[in-house]
Amino acid sequence: MRRHLEHPFRRPVGERARAQFAALAAALEHDARPRVLDAGCGTGASTLCLARRHPDALVIGVDKSAHRLQSGQRALGAADAPPNALLLRCDVVDFWLLAAAADWRFAAQYLLYPNPWPKPEHVQRRWPGHPVLPALLACGGRLELRTNWKTYADEWCRALQLANVPWQVDCSNEPQPISPFESKYRASGHLLWRVQADSAFRSATG
Repeated sequence: MRRHLEHPFRRPVGERARAQFAALAAALEHDARPRVLDAGCGTGASTLCLARRHPDALVIGVDKSAHRLQSGQRALGAADAPPNALLLRCDVVDFWLLAAAADWRFAAQYLLYPNPWPKPEHVQRRWPGHPVLPALLACGGRLELRTNWKTYADEWCRALQLANVPWQVDCSNEPQPISPFESKYRASGHLLWRVQADSAFRSATG
């Protein structure tokens, strides 16, 4: 984590991602609403839920799977769909890199279920140990992670501590889950952990 904070992530961003982000940026050039990010939104069910929770913001759901996003696009076309949600097919790592480079600042960022890369040897693929984390934090806003895996919540807390980002962790007892996975885990009796932070980036080196 310290290495990631001290050395920028220099992975080249794909041309498709650049084109997708450029099209979105052009479409939002004159949109003054606060922006909320639903990172890895899957089918977009959580994006629609967040759009209802943040009626004055534009909620952007990002996922790289065209198949998963198809159902979300159908839901967005429903008569009762919130008008302040949109879905973008893009690798979320590329999206964070491009958003940080463009000085985008989100009012809030949500990272919801399911849990990524659960094997111990995959720790650097999970977001707290991933080299994209500084770009994620540079995009600012209130960060909220939800998980039923305490190890993952603990990893987030440690990474945020190293990045000098204030955080708190608790068990979420909200009656209305944000995503289908949250509904599933709650129904199964899992403890649901929530890490919240002010992700305005401050370098761990001072």
